[in-house]
Amino acid sequence: MIRRSVARFAVAFTGVVALLVAGQTAAYAAPTNDDFSAATTVGTTPFTTTIDTTGATTDPTDPTGCANRGSVWFSFTPTVDGRVEAHTYGSDYYSVLSAWTGEQGSLTQVACNDDNGSQRSRIRFAVTAGTTYHLMVGTGGFGDTTIGGSLRFSLDQAVAPANDDFADAIPVGALPYADNRDYAGATAEAGEPSFYVSSAYTAWYAYTPTTTGSVTARTNPGYAGIAAYTGSSLTALSLVGYTRLYDYDPLTFVAQAGRTYLFQVGSDGSSAHTFQLDVAADPTVDIYHYPSEPSSYDQVSLGSSAHDPAGAGIASFAWDFGDGTTSTEPYPVHRFPGDGNWTVRLSVRTVDGRTASVSDVVSVRTHDVAVVKLTVPATARVGQTIGVVVQVRNTRYDENVRVAVERSTPTGYVPVGSSTRSVPATDSGKSTRFVIDYTVTAEDLAVGKVSFRAVADLLDARDALPYDNELRSAPVKVA
Repeated sequence: MIRRSVARFAVAFTGVVALLVAGQTAAYAAPTNDDFSAATTVGTTPFTTTIDTTGATTDPTDPTGCANRGSVWFSFTPTVDGRVEAHTYGSDYYSVLSAWTGEQGSLTQVACNDDNGSQRSRIRFAVTAGTTYHLMVGTGGFGDTTIGGSLRFSLDQAVAPANDDFADAIPVGALPYADNRDYAGATAEAGEPSFYVSSAYTAWYAYTPTTTGSVTARTNPGYAGIAAYTGSSLTALSLVGYTRLYDYDPLTFVAQAGRTYLFQVGSDGSSAHTFQLDVAADPTVDIYHYPSEPSSYDQVSLGSSAHDPAGAGIASFAWDFGDGTTSTEPYPVHRFPGDGNWTVRLSVRTVDGRTASVSDVVSVRTHDVAVVKLTVPATARVGQTIGVVVQVRNTRYDENVRVAVERSTPTGYVPVGSSTRSVPATDSGKSTRFVIDYTVTAEDLAVGKVSFRAVADLLDARDALPYDNELRSAPVKVA
């Protein structure tokens, strides 16, 4: 409770207040709605009024659960259920706003706010038709000697949607179904569960399917909470599933033919939402593998981009690699038994039983060449051109091969030259001959010798065993 200032007090006398502040005396007329019994009646909404509350007093019967210093009163009796918002935006002093029900001297607090982002206040609460709500505006601020000022009081009511109560749930017909409602006036009735949707702004729908199958409920905007139940009354509900306020998830489950499902939609009350109910869409799935051009030596990593648009989630994976083996891992690793075109198939199943499948052909090709011999002369002289002979063997597929030759220096190898040609596949043990010419230099003479390194690279494929694509020669003595 905000403390009263001890530096100032008010004495009411025939509607005039004598204010004593630091030895100064000033007289202000009390506003007409100074007392609870003289509250300003709010008729139609929206309602706004501006009054001077400088002379407002505090009655001994004013409730103390929210600031009551220098209080003025308003009353509102709604004709329909809904929610109201009252605020003091536009006032020039620190105001505190509260709402109450009951009789003078025995009031029950409904709402209280003393600071809505500034020294102004705002309250929102549910109202029931025929109930009178008493709204009190007091002066707030710790140690503030000022009482009242220019008060701008506003009140508006948002009417509850037609399906606000469980008993008034709107029947859902054929799917797909969509219905738009403004939730600003929605309320939660007594006994209504709120945990699952995390909201006090709720409305209801009822759906009885004629066939068994998965259905998906969602809202647009998508942040509203949705809970699905079975049962005939608020006190006998069985939860089927839910997605909470701000989860941004749809709700999907298997709806049994002939059974009635009650959907509770919960909003934050700031906007309208469209409730949508439809047959749950099938999941989608695609598969991929790495490396993209595997050999029979590779452990191939397989994966999928499985997605459930209905939001229930993928529950299981079933892989068939086309070679007699299977896996239930989401991301299996598999080595195929040999070269060939292997048809890989993946089937996925959602939590509620919907399925999708896809197949793809994994082409396994083992490309492999090897440098099996590197021949150079034993001796050479400066200025002499020698032939570096490289023998490349290939046993699987005809390949385009580039052979590069490098020579040794005191700091490493440097390029000499290269040659590219087709190397046919053969199982006879024969090899293809590459010859790279090199002219011996004075630098080689300074070292006294020179050696060579040959590297063979496939131009159109990935070599499955690249470790045998390189060979080094014995040193050539330079004289």
